[in-house]
Amino acid sequence: MKILVLGGTRFFGKKLVTRLLDEGHEVTIATRGKTADPFNDKVNRIVMDREDHESLKLAVGSQHWDIVYDNICYSPQAAASACEVFAGKVKHYILTSTLSVYEFGQEKLTENSFDPYSYPIKLGKRTDFSYGEAKRLAEAVFFQQANFSVSAVRFPIVLGPDDYTKRLHFHIEQIKQEKPIGIPNKEAEMSYISSDEAAKFLHWLSHNHLSGPINACSKGELSLREILTFIEKEVEMKAIVREETIEENRSPFGIPNTWCMDSSKAQKAGYEFQRIESWFPALIHEIVEEA
Repeated sequence: MKILVLGGTRFFGKKLVTRLLDEGHEVTIATRGKTADPFNDKVNRIVMDREDHESLKLAVGSQHWDIVYDNICYSPQAAASACEVFAGKVKHYILTSTLSVYEFGQEKLTENSFDPYSYPIKLGKRTDFSYGEAKRLAEAVFFQQANFSVSAVRFPIVLGPDDYTKRLHFHIEQIKQEKPIGIPNKEAEMSYISSDEAAKFLHWLSHNHLSGPINACSKGELSLREILTFIEKEVEMKAIVREETIEENRSPFGIPNTWCMDSSKAQKAGYEFQRIESWFPALIHEIVEEA
């Protein structure tokens, strides 16, 4: 197949491109051209500014693709541009979305917990909205305005040794340096997924055109208390936890209440997610060893 990946030069986007190439697809990656990639002459490349309509339009031109993966859509304006530019040029559009479209809740969140098909659209750039609201609006634009098939994969926090945000790394370093970690609720649980499985699931969708919103997360969830316990065991040091700290010491996983997804839709369609305990402790060990 001919496949375009918007944002395929780092983290799970890079892993996705590798999987697609290994399967023999003709892959094009589209970025701003600022991040090097390891694919040499194995991929085609187009350079564009994702937030600029004319730049996207010129980069796409008259080309057609079987699948477009969009890992870098962060605003309703960018979504609206994609709906216009890719109209009649793609069979299946796979948008990377987020757990952040949901509110916190004790119950596991299903895809119906946020309905993008009826959500009122407001256009604007990514700086005009919070991250979660921008993603809600981007989904709403795609599902209400696109004339092609759309999937919105709602990932929780994606973790891996190559995570450029270093969110899990932060907790390890704070404990090793005996610095406090600000956590409002140690017992609040959250869903997670590994970068390997995020790429694997996106690749699976290339053969299983499951459309609409789709939750994708590991089986099981973790509280911050459990995460800190894993790290403490690995580094043989105790965490210093505070409910309130200065901004630089606040946990990027710190949430007031439980925030977990139900992935039954994808599992009923045939995808089997890993259990979180099958990869999370090993990831902590790998990060500690690398450090």
